[in-house]
Order: sequence, then C-alpha cells, then structure tokens
Amino acid sequence: MAGGAMMLGGNWEAAMSSVLIPSLRYRDAYAAIDWLERAFGFVRHAVYDGPNGTVGHAELRFGTGMIMLGSASNASVNAKYYATPGEIGGRVTSPLYLVVADCEPMYVSAKAAGAEVVMELVEMEYGGKAFTVRDPEGYLWSVGEYDPWKS
Repeated sequence: MAGGAMMLGGNWEAAMSSVLIPSLRYRDAYAAIDWLERAFGFVRHAVYDGPNGTVGHAELRFGTGMIMLGSASNASVNAKYYATPGEIGGRVTSPLYLVVADCEPMYVSAKAAGAEVVMELVEMEYGGKAFTVRDPEGYLWSVGEYDPWKS
C-alpha cells in the first residue's frame, strides 16, 4: 500500500474482516437516537431498554457501518472511564466521520435537525466536500465525500 501503510501481515482479507464500531454514551439516549435518524439517516438495528427509561444498549446502522450507544447513566465496570462532551467542557476525544456520496442533502438534514454547524460545507483540498456539526449533546460529526477506501 502507498504511504507506508501496513496491513495485517500483508493479508488484505484479514484487514477487511475486522470491524471497528464506535460506542457513545448520551444523557438522553432515546432523543439521540431520534436525532441521529433525522440528521444523518441512521437506521435502528437494535434498541434495548434499560432501567428507569434509559437505553441499555442500541445499535444504529449507517450504510455498511454501525455505531453503538447507551445512556450515560448506565452502570458498568467501565463507566468510570467514559465521559460525555458535557462532562468535559464540550470537548470530544474522538470525532466521528461519515462517508457519503453527496454531502449536500446530509448538510441540509443535519441543519434541519438543529445541528450546530462547526465547519460549513466546503470543498476540501484533497477532494470532495465536507462539513462538521455538533449534535445536541456535543459530539462532533464530520461528514465528507472523501472515501479513504477508494483513494
């Protein structure tokens, strides 16, 4: 591969069979699910109720990708290691990137859903258009036409 990128022992099939699924925690996970559907077109794959009106676990599809999310109040062994943007001054530690064929319709739907625009829709120097928005609980979502799998 170009640029000195490394594959798993040069085995492309092994690299392609690996799956990375980001996981997020929201104070109001049901509202976040609804917002992600309206803003970006995510589709519910599974949503499991938790105690006291919370989301125990949810899986949302976007094309061939997926995110998992749950309520921030969920108790777990690892809960002490998680923070929502609201708990750390609106900062995020890992922004998310959605690859789309055409940014413009998604930009319109994200704005209509009330997203805070962080970076307007622009033509990127490396090709394609992109924009970045903040969701209602502060997570950053970049949406772009650049697809690293096709470059």
